[in-house]
Amino acid sequence: YQDQAEDATQEAFIKLWQNCADVPLEKAKSYIYTIANNTSLNVIAHQKVVINYQKNNSLNDRSNQNPEFLLEEEQFKSKLLNAIDRLNETQRVAFLMHRIDGKKYTQIAEELNISVKAVEKRIHLALVELRKEFENFK
Repeated sequence: YQDQAEDATQEAFIKLWQNCADVPLEKAKSYIYTIANNTSLNVIAHQKVVINYQKNNSLNDRSNQNPEFLLEEEQFKSKLLNAIDRLNETQRVAFLMHRIDGKKYTQIAEELNISVKAVEKRIHLALVELRKEFENFK
């Protein structure tokens, strides 16, 4: 976990450096905190996706499944995780909080300090992107 915490901290400072022209000096501390917090939430959410997937797979008896199906399932999982990782950070955080953590829009809005409408919009846009990604997936 320490490596992940260090990575989140480094990511926050890199983003601050990349956006230093746009971040007023008096807001730099809160900017770093927000970026580090969001990065940590992303890591945790990603871990939950992987753990849930592994847990669900261990419940299934995979020995009698078609190898072709198993390969397609692995490809789908990989494509899904990559598609989620490519989502805009605000969309990804809201989407994972709702779909993985099972939080209601009001809870997400309170935790992210945004309106419920903003949560709805972020999740909607995330779903639109994911649908586009998978519309031709076979």
